[in-house]
Amino acid sequence: MKTRLLSAALLAAPLALASSPSDFLPPAPAWHGASEALVAPPDSPWITPAEKTGLTDSPNYADTIAWLEKLAAASPRIKLVEFGRTAQGRPLYLVVASQEGAETAEALTANRRPTLLAQAGIHSGEIDGKDAGLMFLRDLAFGAQAPLLEKANFLFIPVFNADGHERSSERNRPNQRGPVHQGWRTTAQNLNLNRDYMKADAPEMRALLEVLNDWQPELYLDLHVTDGIDYQYDITFGHNGYGGQFAWSPQIGKWLDDVLDPLLDRALTAAGHQPGPLIFAQNNRDLAEGIGMGTTTPRFSNGYGDLRHIPSILVENHSLKPYKQRVLGTYVLLAAALRGLGDNAAGVRAAIDADSDTRPAKLAANFGVPRETDAKFDFAGIAFETYDSPASGTKEVRWLGTPKTYAGIPVHLDRNGATLARPKAFYVPVTKPELIERLRAHGIEMNELSEDTTVRVTLARLTGPKPSALPFEGHHTLKFDHLDWETRDEVYPAGSVRISTDQPLGDLAMMLLDPVSDESFLAWGFFPEILQRTEYIEGYVIAPLAEKMLADDPKLKAEFEAKLAAEPAFAKNPTARLQWFYRRSKFYDDRHLLYPVGLERDEDAPLSATAP
Repeated sequence: MKTRLLSAALLAAPLALASSPSDFLPPAPAWHGASEALVAPPDSPWITPAEKTGLTDSPNYADTIAWLEKLAAASPRIKLVEFGRTAQGRPLYLVVASQEGAETAEALTANRRPTLLAQAGIHSGEIDGKDAGLMFLRDLAFGAQAPLLEKANFLFIPVFNADGHERSSERNRPNQRGPVHQGWRTTAQNLNLNRDYMKADAPEMRALLEVLNDWQPELYLDLHVTDGIDYQYDITFGHNGYGGQFAWSPQIGKWLDDVLDPLLDRALTAAGHQPGPLIFAQNNRDLAEGIGMGTTTPRFSNGYGDLRHIPSILVENHSLKPYKQRVLGTYVLLAAALRGLGDNAAGVRAAIDADSDTRPAKLAANFGVPRETDAKFDFAGIAFETYDSPASGTKEVRWLGTPKTYAGIPVHLDRNGATLARPKAFYVPVTKPELIERLRAHGIEMNELSEDTTVRVTLARLTGPKPSALPFEGHHTLKFDHLDWETRDEVYPAGSVRISTDQPLGDLAMMLLDPVSDESFLAWGFFPEILQRTEYIEGYVIAPLAEKMLADDPKLKAEFEAKLAAEPAFAKNPTARLQWFYRRSKFYDDRHLLYPVGLERDEDAPLSATAP
């Protein structure tokens, strides 16, 4: 027993002696701004839990919701609506702020004002948005921001990842300067909600999709805190279409670029903050390699919003700025966004309608392929030096805390790696009920077949499928060498669904169902059953059959002999040789590697393809 106790003590000793990660953070430049006046005085009856700490810490979930319940009870403008449950059973709340005190989607729609949905805590260690939102709601209810509700409605999710929020610790997110207690990035199921928009695995995500479908916001803000390099900007934000990027909703991207972005920049600057574009260094050790500003794919919030024609902005506060500065900047951004939405309601609705009514024949997909560009960016950075680290064995960066502008930093954009051709419709078989359920959760319109139906469709057969060895976000994702397309008559049993692409969410349906899309259910690994062959043929049958095939088909014989000459390992493998013939015989499993989602299309219409 003494030996075991001694071992435990020795094991614990390094933890006790270890320094706090905050001891190694770069120095934070001093900051003061006009937004500091937004903090409630200590004797205010509506001071938020975070303000009580001087905006150095953040409350737990129970205290957060208790404060919101108290606010809703006291203000006719504020309602608290449960919209779902987490995997561990915690209730998820939507705060509804409106002039009339609406608490249903129907009532909110009736006031004909545009609606802003802001979401905090999708990554619950990045919790600035929650505490800024509580302050803003207080001032919408009782303070100077109340007039904003005369022109627009405000929806607020204080904590999206509530289970992760309660996995709170002083040791989470060592790259971030405050608050003292921070939640966890992923859910109790270890799912990253900001990778889950398309596949919709998490109950939290299913609940959010219902919010988007029912409440129909005209603007969607997802509030984060970034990691990475040091720089002067304290609030960065962006969207598809920004600065020449591609956007699936180009009119929305233009409205955000031309109307809303400048309003947010001006408001933040006037309040003493330094806004900037979303910044992701190509190499955190070498700024000279440039900044990436590529198109966001729809597994992420702002990419998903863009694909389904909701104006969507990703906000990334800078993790190395003090918590107080970040929270106050978020408050200013929320107020400016609500004001800008209310003042420009006609413009944003026209942009949404224009993009929702468009049915492009081709849809760009699979972004990430580098695109040549001469774009440069004068980057408001922080001075740094490099040193040889005996720990890493290479040069590491030491940020010095003093502002420095880096002129002409390269900007890296990307292009699509595939183009999806728009079919008339998709047919999803009744054998995939979990996918039909997810498609419905997205709000995609469909027609269920009432009886077995024979349809002329085009199907894809995979060649060289490659499931990932390790799971990603709960799935063994799938890649393949190429697809062979075949058009045939296919029977879809009763309960199967036809999904027309002539609908506002037709682009979303294409991205989820086209096998070429790297955001499809196929790519996420939802069809493992097609990879398995379950019927076989014995050698004593296939050998004489193969000999007859060789005798009857000179072209097949030439192809076989060429393969023997080119591939010595194949030539020496009797089983592989016979399997080669089996795959070309009429006895081979016709469903093997066949993707069962059918495309209804004109037979001379183009098909989706990856870029050359």
